[in-house]
Amino acid sequence: MTSTKVNITIVTPFFFPEPISTGKFNTEMAIALKNRGHHVKVLCFHPFYPSWKINKSSEDIDGIEIIRGGWFLKFTNNATIRRVILELSFTFFLLRNLSKLRSNTDIVIPVFPPSLGFLVTKLFLKKRTKKVGMVHDLQEIYANQKTSLLSKVISKLIHYVEKGCYQSCDSLIFLSQEMKDTAQEIYKLPISKLQVQYPFITINSKSKTNDLENILPNTHKHIVYSGALGEKQDPKGLFKIFNDSSKELNGVMFHIFSQGIHFDELKRSNTNTNIFFHPLVPKKNIEELYAKSDIQVVPQLPGTSKGSLPSKLPNLLFSGTNVVCITDKGSEIEQLFKKNNFKTIVTSWDSIKIKNIFEELINNDNRNINQTETSKKLFQIDAMIDKILN
Repeated sequence: MTSTKVNITIVTPFFFPEPISTGKFNTEMAIALKNRGHHVKVLCFHPFYPSWKINKSSEDIDGIEIIRGGWFLKFTNNATIRRVILELSFTFFLLRNLSKLRSNTDIVIPVFPPSLGFLVTKLFLKKRTKKVGMVHDLQEIYANQKTSLLSKVISKLIHYVEKGCYQSCDSLIFLSQEMKDTAQEIYKLPISKLQVQYPFITINSKSKTNDLENILPNTHKHIVYSGALGEKQDPKGLFKIFNDSSKELNGVMFHIFSQGIHFDELKRSNTNTNIFFHPLVPKKNIEELYAKSDIQVVPQLPGTSKGSLPSKLPNLLFSGTNVVCITDKGSEIEQLFKKNNFKTIVTSWDSIKIKNIFEELINNDNRNINQTETSKKLFQIDAMIDKILN
């Protein structure tokens, strides 16, 4: 592991001050690298996720150089076209900033996806620059869920782009063993440069605020989804579970904290007075949100568990709240929960079965102390930073 100060460039459209998902992960990673004494530079877009609307920002982080672009972009409601716009626009952004990408860069960390930009600009990097790829999602897994001719063409293109990016990296860090094994198989990657590190905890153990009591009153139990709401969370399936369960569970309020296209569509169509829609809470209130949640739901679209591991999962488990994770049978998340006695895994989207699990958990007021202690050991940011610098 390097002990000397190095110049690190992170390449990703998702960054501070985005409040959730990859943007939040990248921000915490950059700060941790800076705190190790390294110079950190980030090439990114102005914040736009999860709303998919650019919000021009001049906010900075002390000691980190942030180079932003994309202020003029407009994204569509179509997920496929939106991703194409992101891939192409970020590629052009990197090409315009080649000199900043090349100069003073000992280690470059491309965060995948998107991938096309790095596939093109890696050709211009200096030979001595170490390339450490951080893989958040395997896009080919999600593309293969669709069966149209266009989707099959896109899947082939994704395969070519991701394979080229991964093979060009000196090392790759995957957020789950399942992702690593899948990528190794479909892209024929040498195992010697593949590493696995779970996402890390980014919250405190106790809430320091009391700002949410009006929307999460202690007169009710609260079943909550919070975070990005896209195709891989199966928004309609999630809403159906909430809608069906609300008809059977008395004294329970169902909440969705998010923003973006799918969130807006569900909110507009909702007629259930027991389901409530809220914007994402500020960072300072995340611990309070988890503390006031009797259950937090983590849904995964069927057939996609190999594609990603939710980066918020460590925080949820660490908080001690009851987690109901809907995932594929035999997935790594299922194995992780069973091995560590975490609560609770469901490998079916059957509304009745999930309602029964909700009912059992809300009748148990105990926080999961074992879950908190085990999570401290499993989800460490220092382990992630060590793998980057090794």
